[in-house]
Amino acid sequence: MALSPLLEVVLAAYEVPFLGLEIDESTVSILGVLAVAVLIALSGFFSSSEIAMFNLPKHRLEGMVEEGIEGAELVKALKDDPHRLLVTILVGNNIVNIAMSSIATAVLSLHFGGLLGVILATFGITAIVLLFGESVPKSYAVENTESWSIRISKPLKATEYLLYPLIVLFDYLTRQVNKLTGSTGAIESPYVTRDEIQEMIESGEREGVLEEEEHEMLTRIFRFNKTIVKEVMTPRLDMTAVPKDASIDEAIETCIQSGHARVPVYEGSLDNVQGVVHIRDLVRDLNYGEAETEDLELADLIQPTLHVPESKNVDELLTEMRENRMHMALVIDEFGTTEGLVTMEDMVEEIIGEILEGGEEQPIEEIDENTVLVRGEVNIEDVNESLDIDLPEGEEFETIAGFIFNRAGRLVEEGEEITYDGVRITVEDVENTRIMMARLRKLEQADEGEEVSELEETDA
Repeated sequence: MALSPLLEVVLAAYEVPFLGLEIDESTVSILGVLAVAVLIALSGFFSSSEIAMFNLPKHRLEGMVEEGIEGAELVKALKDDPHRLLVTILVGNNIVNIAMSSIATAVLSLHFGGLLGVILATFGITAIVLLFGESVPKSYAVENTESWSIRISKPLKATEYLLYPLIVLFDYLTRQVNKLTGSTGAIESPYVTRDEIQEMIESGEREGVLEEEEHEMLTRIFRFNKTIVKEVMTPRLDMTAVPKDASIDEAIETCIQSGHARVPVYEGSLDNVQGVVHIRDLVRDLNYGEAETEDLELADLIQPTLHVPESKNVDELLTEMRENRMHMALVIDEFGTTEGLVTMEDMVEEIIGEILEGGEEQPIEEIDENTVLVRGEVNIEDVNESLDIDLPEGEEFETIAGFIFNRAGRLVEEGEEITYDGVRITVEDVENTRIMMARLRKLEQADEGEEVSELEETDA
């Protein structure tokens, strides 16, 4: 049987003097074992380097650099070209593993013969590499990412210089293959994505790391920049405003009765809002102002306000209101008609939840785990969260009252019911034509076979 070239070289070494010394079989075996031990250590070094370097978050690395931690700058320099770094690690690791396998095969073949030696080397080196070259080093690197990345940065840089020709060659070839296959070749993506953060929030709540209130607030924060003004505004029907020709006393009385510190001032109708007045300015100028009371007019105290479309993003509006130091904005539709108003409080409530005052009722009152009482103006998204259901939103409505009107296709009365996708909705309170309160109940399967609701009978 023909011997492998490597094995022939090893066997020939017995008869060839090396530096004036005769090398016997035992010497070759000892040198081979030592070489394999060193190569296993190098394999563990490269494997752990890959984990430590690519598991180190970008934000943490930047923090280490700002803190002046020794070696952090070099780590950052290596990670600035992640493709080159990965090629360096892979070239080094593959050279080490292939050399280890070749030496082990040659040494074992001396003692056990060609075929058996190859088999023993294959399984033996595989087990050793998996344990000491992969599993243990990578586990250590995961637990000590920051400290290990700093310790290995200098040896990695030295490896890059030592294997520079090979690294440049394989770096170039890899990029060309990526182009041919249509791959971007991106090694590092952002260290954390928006979806990953949301998944962590959900996992944190399930595992008990986050309280329910914390989970809800963090969820609202991520939902905030997708919310439009129409979803948070106070509708026109609920607006409190004063005419421009009203007296100071009348404006103060309106503020007190409504419980609002600011109210819009309109001329003619609500479609022509001139601005807003603050009760602080009204009381101050009426009682402590320099002008005579009879000469003081409401128009003199009007402050300008923003007029924004109902489709405007809430996140953008909040920034705009802060820059202009305004606490209230008028919401208009595409025809310039006043649709409602939005305050700073309305937008803050989108993050921290409802801010209740005095005898104000909860927008969603939980009756039991399957039933809630909901005010008509509550957003469908909030109702879905409270009952873990999936009522749809439409282009023309965002509230539970809008959903009921849309499903009914007409005005509804107290006591009428509608069933949709396993949820029974009962109209509890109606004022004039407006739905003030509704009861929602998740149906068990047995309930779904009950009699058809009054609303559905009417529609039929």
